[in-house]
Amino acid sequence: MNIVVRQATDSDAKLIAELTRAAWAGKVSVTSSGHRETAVRVSQDLRDGGGFILLVDDLPVGSIRWLPLEGETDVWEILRMGVLPTHRGANISQHLIEAVIHHGLETGISELRLAVRSDQPELIGFYSAFEFELAPELEYTHANPLEPAPFVMRRILRD
Repeated sequence: MNIVVRQATDSDAKLIAELTRAAWAGKVSVTSSGHRETAVRVSQDLRDGGGFILLVDDLPVGSIRWLPLEGETDVWEILRMGVLPTHRGANISQHLIEAVIHHGLETGISELRLAVRSDQPELIGFYSAFEFELAPELEYTHANPLEPAPFVMRRILRD
């Protein structure tokens, strides 16, 4: 299995929207806005922040994005990570989160944040393995107001 993570470009917006919807289908509550992901939204996120696409044997099977926190450009919020059901269970999603961590370190940002849906608390352990810690004092700015508040986690990259 040949695994590659590449930086997303604006021309990947439609692909990322499709990957997100397919990865979240049957996995994430139907009230999640990820089920209504659009290429327009992805394109805006890529312009304002960035993203990566996960390829296995040259086939796109997952993606992840990040946006700088409004007013704190050295803090990124990670959003919309997903891997297609056909490729789950092989521990390949770690390549996406590691790519964002390394890119953040290279870019010199101070902190990464992410949200764990309240109906998926098992993911807290997954992200803890990458040195993310629960941060109950923080709010996730991309939280869906129609759903219970997510658990916010952070990883400090530099002080």
